Amino acid sequence: MTTEPAPIIVWLRNDLRLADNPALSDAVASGAPVVPVFIREEDAADPWLPGAASRWWLHGSLERLGEALARLGSPLVLRSGEPAAVLGALVQETGAGTVLWNRRHAPAAMARDRRVEEELTARGVTVRSHNAGLLFEPQSVRTKTGGPFKVFTPFWKALRAMPDPAHPARAPERLVGPAQPVRSESLEDWGFLPTKPDWAGGLRETWTPGEAAARERLADLLDGPVAHYPTLRDRPDTDGTSSLSPHLAFGEIGPRQIWHAALYAADARPELAPGIEAFLRELGWREFNHHLLHAFPGLPDTPLDQRFARFPWQEDEAGLKAWQRGRTGYPIVDAGMRQLWQTGWMHNRVRMIVGSFLIKDLLLPWQAGEAWFWDTLVDADLANNAGNWQWVAGCGADAAPFFRVFNPVLQGEKFDPEGDYVRRFVPELADLPARWIHKPWQAPEGVLRDAGLRLDVDYPRPIVDHGTARDRALAAYEGMRKTAN
Repeated sequence: MTTEPAPIIVWLRNDLRLADNPALSDAVASGAPVVPVFIREEDAADPWLPGAASRWWLHGSLERLGEALARLGSPLVLRSGEPAAVLGALVQETGAGTVLWNRRHAPAAMARDRRVEEELTARGVTVRSHNAGLLFEPQSVRTKTGGPFKVFTPFWKALRAMPDPAHPARAPERLVGPAQPVRSESLEDWGFLPTKPDWAGGLRETWTPGEAAARERLADLLDGPVAHYPTLRDRPDTDGTSSLSPHLAFGEIGPRQIWHAALYAADARPELAPGIEAFLRELGWREFNHHLLHAFPGLPDTPLDQRFARFPWQEDEAGLKAWQRGRTGYPIVDAGMRQLWQTGWMHNRVRMIVGSFLIKDLLLPWQAGEAWFWDTLVDADLANNAGNWQWVAGCGADAAPFFRVFNPVLQGEKFDPEGDYVRRFVPELADLPARWIHKPWQAPEGVLRDAGLRLDVDYPRPIVDHGTARDRALAAYEGMRKTAN
């Protein structure tokens, strides 16, 4: 008489895919019934639970993953609560003897995972975890002295010199479900989708969450557009980026899948190789930020350059609100902030421009921008968000120096020369000639009249003078340096 193997629980988090999901593959290989579960975590002490835009995306991602798992034979179980308690209850309900998951690297998430492992192990449950979200474990890329890298270029060279990451596993063709149905909460009852007001119309028009959409975006990029990636990725007026960041943030596609698909495309079409190398370098920057977060857990809150803890930041609620709403009077800044609000995403070059404006023109702390991006980005990722904001502020690893202050007019003229990006997201400026679209306050009255634009009525004048603000920021920086010395 054979005994049915005990079910295995697969705890899904930011790995919402079937292919290249090591925890799921481990469970399937055992031949045991698989109970996939997603837990809506409740932890008031964690300030980095998903923001509003991320919750919208998460709803769509869970919906599609649930459909896929049901087709394979084991529906997705949804539960709410503290993970150790939820998983302990599921072990009792299902008779599971093993719980598997893919590792996370944010400090609070790692602490929760350790607690879960300790409590389940104490109950006699087998626990195994895997790497699914990074090319390599954060601690595996090290300097010659064994420490973490703090400069990207040597980090990238060291990573590139390593053997390629493991090849991604295929999606399972079927799952063995549990003998008895497992109670699941309703995704609709979680309230991830906005209702009154429904602010997600632009998100729905722009994005399709899910594993299939992620694969399609990657295939489209590698089909040819990646050849122009090095030059077009800085142009917000054209579709020159991969737009894979939200799919990566939710694990609908994994970095190993992207890495090997890109290398295969470069081998098949050598003319794409320079563009693909530039694209992989951006994947390396994501890896670098996770490397930093693992080495410096205070990254989301505390400047790596500790001198900046004494920086004389301003309190300017009106300036912060104008920045958030895209009403600063600088068109490239306002276009970026409105793109963010409308689509839940912002072009990478414009992220640097709006970040520089908040920090250096308004002299507001980088943490204020980090918090706003966390709530409004569909690709919100703690390591990337913190690392990139510290980079712009000049206080992080391999940071742009603080005295590098982006001129929003010149940046607009360089990267959006015809004003197409601004016209799309700041439609009140649509009829301005390209010569004036990045500095409407300097346009002659006749030009403004012909464009149907009334300054201070239809569109604000700049809330700060950039030259004056730049001088103020540099003086504050110099004062900080002298105090530190």
